[in-house]
Order: sequence, then C-alpha cells, then structure tokens
Amino acid sequence: MKFNLRNLKIAAICAGMFLCVAAASSQVKTPAVTYPTPLSKVDVYGGYGAFLPISSYINNQQFDSIYNPNATVSVTDYFTRRFGLQIEGGYFSASSLRGSYGQCVNGACSDRDQTLYTAEAGPIFRFPHGRFVPFVHVLAGGAKVRGPYLQPLHWGYGLTGGGGVDYILPWFHNMLAVRPIQADVQYEHVDHGVAPVVSQLNYYGTNDITNVKLSGGLVLRFGDMQPPPAVMEDCNASPMSVYPGEPIVVTGAPSNLNPKKKVVYSWTTTGGQITGSDVTANISTVGLAPGTYTISGKVVQGNKPWEQASCSGNFTVKPYDPPTISCSADPSTVLAGTPVAITAAGMSPQNRSLTYSYTSTGGQITGSGAHVSLSTASVPGGPITVTCNVVDDLGKTATATTTVTVTVPAAPAPTTSNLCSVSFTRDRKRPVRVDNEGKACLDDIALTLQRQADAKLVIIGKNSPDEKGIAAAERSANVRLYLTQEKGIDPARIDVRQGAVSDRSVDNVLVPAGATFADAGTTMVDTSAIHQHGQPYGRPGAPVAHRHRKHHQQ
Repeated sequence: MKFNLRNLKIAAICAGMFLCVAAASSQVKTPAVTYPTPLSKVDVYGGYGAFLPISSYINNQQFDSIYNPNATVSVTDYFTRRFGLQIEGGYFSASSLRGSYGQCVNGACSDRDQTLYTAEAGPIFRFPHGRFVPFVHVLAGGAKVRGPYLQPLHWGYGLTGGGGVDYILPWFHNMLAVRPIQADVQYEHVDHGVAPVVSQLNYYGTNDITNVKLSGGLVLRFGDMQPPPAVMEDCNASPMSVYPGEPIVVTGAPSNLNPKKKVVYSWTTTGGQITGSDVTANISTVGLAPGTYTISGKVVQGNKPWEQASCSGNFTVKPYDPPTISCSADPSTVLAGTPVAITAAGMSPQNRSLTYSYTSTGGQITGSGAHVSLSTASVPGGPITVTCNVVDDLGKTATATTTVTVTVPAAPAPTTSNLCSVSFTRDRKRPVRVDNEGKACLDDIALTLQRQADAKLVIIGKNSPDEKGIAAAERSANVRLYLTQEKGIDPARIDVRQGAVSDRSVDNVLVPAGATFADAGTTMVDTSAIHQHGQPYGRPGAPVAHRHRKHHQQ
C-alpha cells in the first residue's frame, strides 16, 4: 500500500490540531452559575473544507485530495450546557481529467468523478469558555463513495471523530459564530463487490478510506440553554413594631418575573391571623402576646427552581406601656383648716381606661376621680405627703406625690393671771395670821398649781400705812407656809415678794410656763430672815409661840 508523502504531512498536521483542540477543551473550566455569553440550544453549521486521504487504495488506485466545491453541514441540538446530539452531512467531489474541449480523457467522464457523501450522527461535547466554544464529537452513519477509478456510487458506512472551536461574534445578539477550524479523522468502508472477470476489476473492489477532513465556516446559533434569571422575592412588614390589636401590612417585592406567566403568592406567619393571597397581605394581631414573630412569603411561576422564590421578615408585638401620672396641690401651703385641691393628671399611651386613688400622711381626702380635696382641719403644722395612684384596665400602675405644707397660727405668749387675794383685816389681834377665809382662797390656789404643774406662784405681801413693812413680809411668808406645809406645793415654785404700802392683804399671781412676772414695785423677801409672831395660819389646837428676832423692816 502506497502513501502520498504530502497527504501524510497534512494528516499529521490535522491530527496535531485535533489533539490540541481536544486537550484545550478538556482543560477548560466553565463557571457553574453565570455565563458570559448565552449558550445556544441549536447550532447550524455550514462550512467549506478539504478532503485529505491518508490511506485509500483500491486496485492500485488511490483517492485524490479534493479541494473542489464541497460542503460540510451539521445541525446540533444540545440537551445540557455541554452535551448534545449532532447530525452532519458532507459532500466532496473531484473533477475527472478533461480535454481542451471538455471531452472525457481516458474514458473518464463526470459520472466517474471521485465523490464522497457522508450522513452521520453522534454525540457532541462542548466546553464553553467566554466567547470561545471548543468541542469534540464522534459520529457514525452512512458513506456513499464513487471511485477512485471507475467504481460507481455505492453505500457503505463511515465513522468520524474530531473537534473544533467556535468563536461567538459579539454582534447580531450572539446568534452568529465563526468556526475557523473543524478537524476530523474519518473512516469509510464501501464494498463495490467482486469483479466477475479480470477485465472489470476497475469497477469493483472494497474501499477502506482513512482521511482527514478540514473545514471552516459559520455557525447560526438558536435558543438559549441558560435559564432565565431566577425569580427573587423580598418582603417587609409595615409597621415592624405594633401593640396588640394593631394591624400589619406585609408587602412582597418580586423581581425577574415572566410577564407571560401567572404569578401565585402565598403567605404564612408564626403569629396572628393573615389574610390575603396577593402581593400584599394583612396580619391581625388581636390577642397576640408580646414578642417577635416571622412572616414568610412565597412567589411561584412554575415548577422549576428558578421560577420560585421565598422571603421572610420579622415583626414585633410590643407590650402595652404603663400609664404615667403627675400630682399637684393648690395651694401647696395653707393654714390648718384650709382645704387643698389635689389634681392628678394620668395618661395612657394607648388610651386605656384609668382609675385614680389617693393616700396622704395627714388630713383627710374626699372625692374621687382626677380631682379631690384634702381637708387640713385639726392637722398639726408640718408637711403632708399626698400620693396619687393610677391603674389602667390591664393592671399597670403609676404613682406620683405632691407635698402640702400646713402652718398653724402662733399661740399667744402665756401671761400671768391674778388669783384670789388673802385679806388680813378681820383679825386685828393677829394681823399677819391667815384666817379660815384666807385658807379657803389658798386652797383654790393649791388646786390651780396642781393642775398646772409647770406654773409658778408669786406671793406679794402688802401692809397698810399704819403698819411696819415687816408685816407685809410676814403675811407673804405665812401664805407660803400654808401652801407648802398644808397643801404640799413645792417651795421652789413659789416666789415671795413685798409690795407697795396700800392695805393689809396678800396678792397671788399665777405665772404659767413661758410667762414672765413683771416685778415692778415689788421686792424679793428672804423668808429665812423673817421672825414670825404667833401662828402663821389657823390650826386647831396648835400652840402659839412667840419668838423675837431682829429683821430688816421694809
């Protein structure tokens, strides 16, 4: 079997190109989610090329390389991003030798031109990388061959393996690509039968053709394997924070929807009652306990994953705020006995019903509601704290206080008072002795001193002009003796004085605690220096003693 050296070189070059394309394709890494250019669903290729036989001898005749008008056409349908099914047809025809006028030479005519038809199908794998799309394919099918000499057209089978690369043009909406090279190694087997006689050997025989087919051309790209942008959904609740019973509106914000398809919305929530099945829905929070809840939404346009989307958001139910209260008094300072107006100003942020109550550290509160009165009757002076209380229908409370200052009129300063006087005019023989009538007066004075234990008594003895001053001193001393000895009055509570000359008597002045005795016209008497003459006061059966002692006469 003879091999054409030129064809061997071409075959080697084509094989090398094929191996390079295959190796490059196997190393291509494509993105998993996004694609720089659309991936076509169907490719239609049309190209022009060359038929380069490597081994094609039959009866010592070999096919020639064919560069005459030829065509390679394929239609590829991709099932995934990389895998598809390809149907390819090829046509190559060489012209027979002709004379100067087109006549057949050596018996060859156009119906004896070397011709190769292929109709094959098989899997194809592509490896997109940006705008470059390398591919490899393996095809099998029928091959119809005429020649290389006088063998007529006859069907056999063929195999093709190879690859190439497309470049997607950035124009025409990515629908056109250039295929600069497609290199395939082909094998065709055609049995023309056995010659019945030796003279017909050029019409029969078996064609086993191994060749390289090179082609290049344009690719029309249709469809898009890349799924449309996935549907997306966002949702939010408004307002996001409410009190129990306040409504909430949830709104979905879908994107990448297909306007030609129906949209179905659905909503769920972990709290409250939700109504609505459109892009918006309403949530009732009546009776919902305070806390954080989740709202979930879903939008569906089909069964495919990119035709569905979900979203979620949160809303918060706040507990009711407690009421607030302020408390005031008018006036805030009063005299005891003056009523005071107490005003409580309560407020509920959620307008709950309010109930008021009051307490105080003094006085008496009358009335109800936000306005009451504080009575200060019989209240001692000083501050009174009034507490205003408010409670709403949920039992939440608040308190505030105010102070009322009660003043009491100053008590008048205590003054001295004149008590009964003791007369010494009835007994001329004993002019300084306290008689029974005098004792009756002194008994009343003793009772007064016993009732007012903090009071003092001032005894003022007086004498008439015809008497010596010692008589006044003795009279005062005798009254003192009666009160201390007979009535048990503490001597320290009694002051003895001598008054101006006027008559024979003793005046008694009560000096309460805090009062001051005006001592004008009187002098203190030293009772220890007085010499008594007879009995100081009448005592039945008591002896009369006379002692003489010098003293200073006033």
